[in-house]
This record gives sequence, structure tokens and C-alpha cells, in this order.
Amino acid sequence: MWISDLRMVLPDRVIERGALRIIDGTIVTIIEGNAPEGSVISAHGLTAIPGIIDLHGDMLERDIEPRPRARFPVELAMHELDKRLAATGITTAYAAVGFAWRKSDLRTQEGAIQIIETLNQIKHTLLTDCKIHARFEVNNPDTVPLLDSMLRRGLIDLVSIMDHTPGQGQYSDTERYTQFLKEWLGFTEEQLAPIYARMAEKIEIIQTQPRDWSLAKAIIDTALAHDVVVASHDDDTVEKVETQHTMGVSIAEFPINLESARAAQARGMHIIMGAPNAFRGESNTGNLSALDGIGAGVVDILATDYYPAAMLHSAWKIARSDVLDLPAAVRLITANPADAVGLTTRGRLAVGCAADIVLLEDGETPRVRATLRNGEVIYSDVHGTRLWQTLADNVQMAVD
Repeated sequence: MWISDLRMVLPDRVIERGALRIIDGTIVTIIEGNAPEGSVISAHGLTAIPGIIDLHGDMLERDIEPRPRARFPVELAMHELDKRLAATGITTAYAAVGFAWRKSDLRTQEGAIQIIETLNQIKHTLLTDCKIHARFEVNNPDTVPLLDSMLRRGLIDLVSIMDHTPGQGQYSDTERYTQFLKEWLGFTEEQLAPIYARMAEKIEIIQTQPRDWSLAKAIIDTALAHDVVVASHDDDTVEKVETQHTMGVSIAEFPINLESARAAQARGMHIIMGAPNAFRGESNTGNLSALDGIGAGVVDILATDYYPAAMLHSAWKIARSDVLDLPAAVRLITANPADAVGLTTRGRLAVGCAADIVLLEDGETPRVRATLRNGEVIYSDVHGTRLWQTLADNVQMAVD
């Protein structure tokens, strides 16, 4: 199958008018100009980019429990999310699943294990390639045997270590922490009273005692022993970045400030920021602006975080604002995340790569018309459906 009359965004340049050929789910030819006669889809007016790769999406947990204690089945939530992902051009999605936030929250060990096991059972039924990004709090002593067991069963594809202890990291400003507990977890002032006391004690420990990294190292060593990449989360100091990199962390997720991001870059780490942050131009928690990080040349990957549509639209906004050219902006959501986790045949329109392709209509607000994964259509609107009908008509004419 040929898709012709396309504008194509390659890793390092744009072909304004060209064609690509797909055989058995793989891109086998890319040319400038029209495709030869035969089984051809004419995609006049559309732009092709690689399928988008998301390394960190928090949407599933929120879809399972959209309101406190209002639970929906994991299968239902994932199948509905899967359709949204495909419609925004995402073909590979790492569902972020957190462990042991608090006992009444979704992020318990039991809840996380159930989500991960269910996703692995149903992933063959999904449109997108669903992978698991398991997130572990570094103060959870049960983590290592739990992680080792799941890795041995092949249930996890990416691991991140996180620390939501107030007084450091994302919650170095403790007011933000208490605001989060109120707005997202439904705490009342009465419930917060004992938390304030424990929080003061933890902050004093953080500020007066050396940090114990033994559990974090055990988590990292366990993941690396199974050839699974490890990311850190919400790094707020150069020292923390250096320590984690020395232990084997290769991805820095959502660094709190520019200094931490620069420290990660200096050590050859990939740096992920949120696409919603990039599109809006600011963090909703007052931390580093992704746009500032990209402009400074220290951010190389965007992730959905909580809003899938932001991936494509942030890349286009960045390209239009001349922060990066279009190929570099598209790499933020395709080739760079693929490189970070070793997906060597994804994230590029290149010969030999998987035919994960997004066909979109360019404009102030780009619109996804069709999404292909391994050459198969996993999403198509009315405009995209007309393309496949054209191919069917051409094939029928050749048979006649």
C-alpha cells in the first residue's frame, strides 16, 4: 500500500510532497513526488508524522476513579481511554500506575496490582500499544519484592521512583501539598490536623538528617536487572539528580527547576516535561515551565501527564512559535521518547520502522484525520474514511 501526495515530517526535515509505502506493517519506501500506479491512497492536503509515544499518562487512574470512591471497572476505563488516545494520534502509551499513596486512595498496592494485571490481560484487545509505567514511592518498604515479582512475570515496561513527602520535591512548598490533599483527595480541615503534625516532623527529618537512598537503590537495581529503564520524578536539587543518575536512573521526569534539568542533561539523561505545561506555557503547580525548559535546550521529551490532546497541539504550538523547527518539535513526542526506552523501530517516518503514522490536517489547530498502528487503521474520522474508500475503489478497479 502506498500513501501518496503527502507532506511528511521526517526526523530531520520536511518533505513537502511525497509518498511512503507500507508492507506487512513496516515502512519500506519513502520518496519525494507521487507514488507509482497501483494500490494508492491519495492523502492530498494532509501531513504525516510518526505515531505519538507517551511515556507518562496519568489519565487511567482518574478514569477508573473520576470522583473519590466512585470506581469504574479497569477494563471499561481502559477501553474508553484507548479510543481517546488513538484519536489524538497516540500509538504507544505507557499507563502510569502508582503504588501506595494512602490506604483509601486508588494508589494502594492491591489496587495498583489489579490495574497492572488487568491491563496485561486486555492489552491484545486495545487499539494502541499499552505499556505499563509503574511508579513507586521510595519510602515503601514492600516495593522491592513486589516489583521483582511483577518484573519476572513481564508485567512492567518502565519504572519510576517518586517521593511525595512534603518539604521537598514537588511539595517543597507545603501549602501546595495541603491544597492537593483538599482539592484532589477530598481531605477536610479536621482530617488535615494530624497530617500537619506528621508533616512538620518529616520536614525536620529531611532538613536535619542525611537522606537514606538504600531503598531507592534497591528499586533501581531490581528494575535494571530485568533491563527495564528507570526514571526519577520531581527532582528539585542538583545533588538528587547526581545521586540518582549514579545509581542508574536515565530519565528525569518533571524536574522542579531549571538547575535540576540542566544537571540531568549534563549527565546524558532524557528530560520529560508535561505537554499540558508546554501548551499553557506554565506549570499548574508553579514549577518549571516546560516551554522555558525547551527554550533553554534542556527538555527533550513531552508526555501527556493528564491531557492526551496536548501532545500534538503543544508540538505544533512550539513549532509555530519558532522555539524549535517542526521536525525537532515532533521529535519531542515521537523519536525522543522512543530513544529513551529503546523502542528502536518506532517514533520515526523512516524505512524499516513500524508504520505507526498519524495523518493530520495542518492549521492553527491541527486535526487528526487518521491514525495507523503497524499499517492498520486504529482511528479514522469521516475525512480519513474517504481515503480508505479510495484505496478500496482502486483495488477493485485493478481486479476488474
